[in-house]
Amino acid sequence: MSDGLEQVIAARTVLSHADGENGLVWVRGHNISDLVVRHGYEGTVALLWDGFAGECLTREWVIAQLGQARTVAFSRLDEWLPLAAHRPLSEGVRIALAALPDDSPPAAIAAALPVAIAALLRTREGKSPVSPDGALATAADFLRMISGAPVEEKFATALDAYLTAVIDNGLGTSTFAARVIISARASLVAAVLGAYGAFTGSLHGGAPALALDMLDAIAASGDIDCWLERTLAAGGRLMGFGHRVFRVRDPRADILRAALRQLDPQCRRLDVALEVEHRAVAALARHKPGRRLEANIELDAALLLDAIGLPREAFTPVFAIARTPSWIAHAIEQQKTGRMVRPRSAYVGRWAGA
Repeated sequence: MSDGLEQVIAARTVLSHADGENGLVWVRGHNISDLVVRHGYEGTVALLWDGFAGECLTREWVIAQLGQARTVAFSRLDEWLPLAAHRPLSEGVRIALAALPDDSPPAAIAAALPVAIAALLRTREGKSPVSPDGALATAADFLRMISGAPVEEKFATALDAYLTAVIDNGLGTSTFAARVIISARASLVAAVLGAYGAFTGSLHGGAPALALDMLDAIAASGDIDCWLERTLAAGGRLMGFGHRVFRVRDPRADILRAALRQLDPQCRRLDVALEVEHRAVAALARHKPGRRLEANIELDAALLLDAIGLPREAFTPVFAIARTPSWIAHAIEQQKTGRMVRPRSAYVGRWAGA
């Protein structure tokens, strides 16, 4: 038995699969790189939700449904925004999700996040929230709601690539949390709220901002090798390296890196990150012999979101925009089994009187 349940099969799913040995991610039978190029975010949501939130779904249908739902979400801002406005962004988003009615349909849940994040960011700057444009796709409308004006297409394209690339990744911690919660016949909103809570942890969805903090610290030190050696010798963790599933380089990192190069061909921070990655992999091999620790998506994700113009505190909530449709699909799939998740534990404590 493993305390982390690494070898335990906890669900049968048609939704996604992460092949850690070969560096592949599949969503509804499609390679994630193909989804980025051919389907985009809403097209991938259509694939995930087909058979769970409707039948024969299309990208156009999802764009329309999410657009309408964003308009409804905006009309309900007064129900939670006054309470959340002065809280940390990640907490504010949690409050927004908790304010959703228990009977909210999938589109309403998924649309709540971009509206909430944009409204919170603007409110914290003393600006009024901007109402959504339901005709736009999620990435373009989200950036428009933040800036207050239409954004350049290249920024919307880059964000759409990001949202698609990280939309699902097998049975991650947050996805498993959603399946456990829904299995007890809790609401879909409760399942997504629980998944979001798990997602905010620094070992899960909270990692990209920390990876960018690390990159800045390395750059400020002026000596990459010295910083890496000092950190590893002290038992520190290098954010952006190692993954519980992928034993080779995370395939999504290359997708995000390509999107960043297309957005900013002269990105100096990416050049620094490439040098850090090269030296960090070598340092990890020295300090942790026998373990293969390659780069994951954290650095590339952080650099892309930063280049798009999003603040670091928004990295995890924006990551959750991508993941929410998959949490919903996994929860509905689990719900259809009718079986509550109830594993056993091995008691290792003391016995009274023994």
